[in-house]
Amino acid sequence: MFAIPAAELLGISPWILIIIAGALMTTSAYFGIRGLEIVSYVSVPLIATLGIYSMITATSQGGGLVAIFDKSVGGMSVATAVGMVIGSFVSGGTATPNFVRFAKNNWSAVTTTVIAFFLGNTLMFMFGAVGGAFTGQEDIFYVMIAQGLTVYALLVLGANIWTTNDNALYTSSLGISNITKIPRRPVVLIAGFIGTVTAIWLYNNFVGWLAFLNATLPPIGAIITLDFFMHRAKYDSPEGVDRQVNWFAILGVIVGALVGNYLQWGITAINAMIAAAIIYYVGTKLTQ
Repeated sequence: MFAIPAAELLGISPWILIIIAGALMTTSAYFGIRGLEIVSYVSVPLIATLGIYSMITATSQGGGLVAIFDKSVGGMSVATAVGMVIGSFVSGGTATPNFVRFAKNNWSAVTTTVIAFFLGNTLMFMFGAVGGAFTGQEDIFYVMIAQGLTVYALLVLGANIWTTNDNALYTSSLGISNITKIPRRPVVLIAGFIGTVTAIWLYNNFVGWLAFLNATLPPIGAIITLDFFMHRAKYDSPEGVDRQVNWFAILGVIVGALVGNYLQWGITAINAMIAAAIIYYVGTKLTQ
């Protein structure tokens, strides 16, 4: 998502940038939370500043938000759009504990999470929505190009993709490492390599991949949350949570994903979460 637009602009092969970007993103994830922290210190203020500038510029030149959205024409239904927004929040929330566990106290963990989701994530949606409606482009990179912000577009695109990818790589590698007991850093390198070599294929199938994730990830978050409220005592216990595999949790994720991907009614993410929660709750209660 960075290399192909940037390569078009620079007139070079996208594989050159894919390899360089993949190596840099894998490197920052390799060094764990410290590497992610360094990248975020630079990227987050940059994205916020330039994104707000782009949004204000679009609003000013377009005659206000009402005028901008009046001329916007899209083919996506409201239900699909709402589902993607919900899926984005749920999938991000599911991964958040991998990072807030480093917080100094509970207050810091809750505060930073609220700020990130209600302010940060909302701003990111607004950057894309306002700029996209104004220029007719669906990517913030092309939005900023259309606004004459070419150099800044490259910086925002690179920073945005970097912070997203190294966080995703860290999260996935941590999960695989916890399940397999393989050290995290070798897993980061393997996952980073796979992500890099499959990048163009995923880019060309991005909407379908996003729709699949939108239906598949929310059930995980629903079951984790439900388990917390059903078994609150074990989370507060010094011995920690039970490490045995809960097969109803696995079954709930599978059923939820199937419902989300194949039930063509309502909001995908909500359907998937409800199905997963029912399977997990009923199954757990029957075996207690």
